[in-house]
Amino acid sequence: MKFLDQAKVYIKSGNGGHGCLSFRREKFIEFGGPDGGDGGRGGDVVAEAVDGLNTLIDFRFQQHFKAGNGRPGEGSQRTGAAGADRILRVPAGTQIYAEDNETLIADLRRVGERVVLASGGRGGRGNLHFKSSTNRAPRRTETGADGIEMTIWLRLKLIADAGLVGLPNAGKSTFLAETSRARPKIADYPFTTLAPALGVVRRGEEEFVLADIPGLIEGAHEGAGLGDRFLGHVERCRVLLHLVDGTAEDVAESYAIIRGELEAYGHGLPEKPEIVALNKIDALSAERIAEHEAALAAAAGGAVLLVSGATGKGVDAVLTRLLHAIRTAERAEAEGAHADAFRP
Repeated sequence: MKFLDQAKVYIKSGNGGHGCLSFRREKFIEFGGPDGGDGGRGGDVVAEAVDGLNTLIDFRFQQHFKAGNGRPGEGSQRTGAAGADRILRVPAGTQIYAEDNETLIADLRRVGERVVLASGGRGGRGNLHFKSSTNRAPRRTETGADGIEMTIWLRLKLIADAGLVGLPNAGKSTFLAETSRARPKIADYPFTTLAPALGVVRRGEEEFVLADIPGLIEGAHEGAGLGDRFLGHVERCRVLLHLVDGTAEDVAESYAIIRGELEAYGHGLPEKPEIVALNKIDALSAERIAEHEAALAAAAGGAVLLVSGATGKGVDAVLTRLLHAIRTAERAEAEGAHADAFRP
């Protein structure tokens, strides 16, 4: 399945049905009177987050969604049938924006959340509603209201507990494949990963979701390389795992480039907890490892983990740190939500 994280679609809710002009005409009924029913209400356009989806690829092949129109009213005071709703099934983590692609309409973070994007038009009233003491045979009815039509943008931000960041060829895909059942493309050239990938990592009885984000390069915030369009997928991550290629000439510079791009992107990424790991230590001598570890620790301002995604060395230590950081962030979020609930 191809990955698509942004789509532009046109939606239109259903028109309301027209009210009916009708009079009761039955044999031996002297005073029949008006009996025109109301028109049915138009269907709504609804977006719903569902399980089992992690891409917006379905919206590449269909961009127009229209709800059903309400049926007109009928005689004998019969109300027309309501129009059928149209449901847009999207992955959890989908944000919905107005046509300007800036005004946020809804943010569907969890499976089961839904929002009405366009309400159906109301049905018109039949002539029965206009009967009065001075107008016993009204011939007035209402037309149904038109539905709402608009263009919206769907923007997916993958839901993951931790996000992998680093320069191209830093070994992110290899690490993901080593720690989960995900099978991203792996090759010995840059930009192997062209779309984000998710993997479920299991540690004993616990598990968390790890996202592999396509490699950034210097100037990504200005559109260089793949740009920073995929950084939106780590906005929801609780922790960042920053992998630095140990075979690079200057690991401190490699680290600084990614941090610079995160700072330029903003949206809370620079403030997220970060775990820094020196990758590909299997290809380095002990002396070289010590040099790179010291340089990277100085640049990052903290301890650096040593790991080899290819051989699995040091992976357990990294996963243990990741899981601890994720659970710590979860507790902090829960305590913050609890405090907000009691704040006047």
